[in-house]
Amino acid sequence: MIYSFRSALWILEELRFKVFKRKLDKSDLEILERKFSFFSRLSNRHKREFCEKLEMILTTKEFIGRGGIHIVSQEMEILIGATIVMVTFGWKKIRLPHFKRILVYPNAYYSTISKTYHRGEVNPKLGIIVVSWNCFLDGFSDDHDGVNLGVHEIAHALQLENLIKSNAENNFLDPVAFKEYSVLAKQELKKLISNSTTFFRKAGGINEHEFFAVALENFFERPHEFFDYNPMLYATIVRLLRQDPRVWIKEQG
Repeated sequence: MIYSFRSALWILEELRFKVFKRKLDKSDLEILERKFSFFSRLSNRHKREFCEKLEMILTTKEFIGRGGIHIVSQEMEILIGATIVMVTFGWKKIRLPHFKRILVYPNAYYSTISKTYHRGEVNPKLGIIVVSWNCFLDGFSDDHDGVNLGVHEIAHALQLENLIKSNAENNFLDPVAFKEYSVLAKQELKKLISNSTTFFRKAGGINEHEFFAVALENFFERPHEFFDYNPMLYATIVRLLRQDPRVWIKEQG
């Protein structure tokens, strides 16, 4: 019964995509080339694959402005959607269907639940991903510092989607690779907690979920440095995400 329900959801999503497809136009491609370095480094074949997946993401997600943003701009949709594509580029079909809505605030926003200001969050109960646009852009202003809000929040969504059994997607992360990753990640967590010298920023030491998000920020922005620091941990993430950013990003120096 569960599988038939998931199959029905998948068919409905595919039908929606075909009927209401959000096709990329010339201005969309210009945004990608100018402002999304991951895309600009791809071969023409991989760019076509990227665009096909981005069209699917844009068709199946709802972008909603909050905190004074009345209309989510074309640039917002393209860059946030492209971040989802980048993190999930190793899979042709994975699109995180549980998270159908993406809320965009102009700046850090106050959460009435946690009573603190947030730069972004993922809420699996409501099926939403939330980002502060200014903080999101800061993540792309320096794409070699290992700090990227978009990647961070999509990493959380990716882990959660893998566990949600009611959707058409789950268990797509290789369990063997994830087990190996977890062992190595816990070693890095211990270093962060004890304030030992480590490659990762302190925020990754909060818990295993935060470490995964911080690790993916560095995986996409500083792949060569990450590999040099801990090649075994890096290799497990390559297996988990089924891609290696070192292929796209030439080593600096």
